[in-house]
Amino acid sequence: MSRASAPAIGPVCRTICHAATLYAVALTIERVALLRRVELFAGTPDRVLAGIARVLEEVTCPAGAVIMEAGAVEDWLFVVEHGEVEVIRPDRRVLMGVGSVVGELAVLDARPRSATVVALSPVRLLRLRKAVFDDALDAQPEIARGVIADLARRLRETHQPVS
Repeated sequence: MSRASAPAIGPVCRTICHAATLYAVALTIERVALLRRVELFAGTPDRVLAGIARVLEEVTCPAGAVIMEAGAVEDWLFVVEHGEVEVIRPDRRVLMGVGSVVGELAVLDARPRSATVVALSPVRLLRLRKAVFDDALDAQPEIARGVIADLARRLRETHQPVS
């Protein structure tokens, strides 16, 4: 069918397309607001966060699901958007909730995961793959400051005695 003879898009189709666009914009704004609260992205401009927010992959898991397994080699991190997870290492267990990042070392190096992460409740996670993270880091080197601050905080926590 030629372009000239293609049927015109009706008002219902335009309304659906407009609604989908508005939903995508609202979702991006919501995700930027979440990323702003994540220490890893402290100091990252909103325009960069918006680019990251548009490519995040939403993942949902039921309570009890293993989200990451120690020893696995993967290339992504998760931001917890809804629910709670538990990070399990041989020496400790840590509860993490909305705005927490798990698996961030995987976007920095290709080593096996150091912990298992389990969903304590139904969770909605936002997956950020290494390639996207690297692109964001190239575009906005300030992200490295957030990464360094987050890693330093976690290193300090690791060396604190378990109570």
